[in-house]
Amino acid sequence: MKVNRIELYHVSIPLPADFYPSWIPGYPQRFNRFTLIKITTDEGLAGYSAGMAMEEEREGLGTLLGQYLIGQDVEKMDEVRHLLREASYLGWRNSWIEAAFWDLLGKKEGKPVYELLGGKGGRIQAYCSTGEVHEPARRAEEVLAFREMGFKTVKLRIHDHDIKKDIEQIKAVREAVGESMNIGVDANQGWPVTIIQKPPIWDLERAVEYAKACEEYNIAWLEEPLDMYAFDEMAELRRRTKTPIAGGELTPGWHEHKILLEKECLDIYQPDSTFCGIDTAVKVMREAIRRGLSFSPHTWTNGIGLAINLQVAAACPGQKPIEFPYEPPAWIPRYRDGILKEHFEIDKEGYIALPDKPGLGFEIDEQALSRYGRKFFEMTPRGLAMKTIRQRGLINALKLAKKKKQG
Repeated sequence: MKVNRIELYHVSIPLPADFYPSWIPGYPQRFNRFTLIKITTDEGLAGYSAGMAMEEEREGLGTLLGQYLIGQDVEKMDEVRHLLREASYLGWRNSWIEAAFWDLLGKKEGKPVYELLGGKGGRIQAYCSTGEVHEPARRAEEVLAFREMGFKTVKLRIHDHDIKKDIEQIKAVREAVGESMNIGVDANQGWPVTIIQKPPIWDLERAVEYAKACEEYNIAWLEEPLDMYAFDEMAELRRRTKTPIAGGELTPGWHEHKILLEKECLDIYQPDSTFCGIDTAVKVMREAIRRGLSFSPHTWTNGIGLAINLQVAAACPGQKPIEFPYEPPAWIPRYRDGILKEHFEIDKEGYIALPDKPGLGFEIDEQALSRYGRKFFEMTPRGLAMKTIRQRGLINALKLAKKKKQG
């Protein structure tokens, strides 16, 4: 089963209101934007994945990918991962594309990806993952509404220069819900972003101080309290607090995750398969479980990213609740999952049903894709050959084809 066609789309789904993500202080997000890839094989199967985008920065990605992936054997996943990594040296990080190959493998086998990874069907409990920082009193009221929806756990955002205001967030919510809900908190310090306003930057002492406050309010975990590469400081923080420390969402590869594990930096590992690849996320999951630690993947990208990480979470023994991005009115399933035929919702008990369709378990709504997406690249074996002839001449193109065939 070989790659016969690559198609890339810029997707931009308008949001009904401004969304202010805590991780980009002061930045009003008006669209859910991502790059969609569709890979079709010579057997007619189509696999999909999506990579989060600010705008249309991947405009040249297809030119890079075409020569790497056209004709590639889909079932040789080690080769696929190597090629995607190699292509990243010349352009963008491409681990998000790996999921499209898993989608194809699952469809060929007639099984959901989680079954290929050793998981079983059913449903997974979700936790409500907010995306903005609100005034404490307002957030407390919102969390009570989330509880009525069925959520048993909520994750709050904090991002103030004044630590007292960050503490007030957890204090207000804990006083509102009592012990009826678990509360996590995300400091978004792993990868600070400055576009509009300068973000607060935590050092070890501030992280320790906040972690101690989390102990007082029985916080279930403190996420991304330090820079993603502050390995020694994270390990020291973990030694100095009883609050579980979580992170690893943008950690790009196994080698970096391995350092986190060996230095005992985290209690809860949260890789995102759209940033590190499914294979790496599963390796992290298995090693974390082997060490008696916890695993719960990051999912805050878009509906396809949620679908991908849901497959990985379903393969985890002793599943923890999975992150369910939800910040009304802007970031709700309708807009998060906008080009999917079926949106991911929770039931009245706060669970997500695992899809039983082969592959990644979702179908693209072609009408919605036509409305919100713009195809900016398409390549086939014939197209690649013609491009090579135009650029290098017939004789050189034939020589290159012969060398590639010889390996």
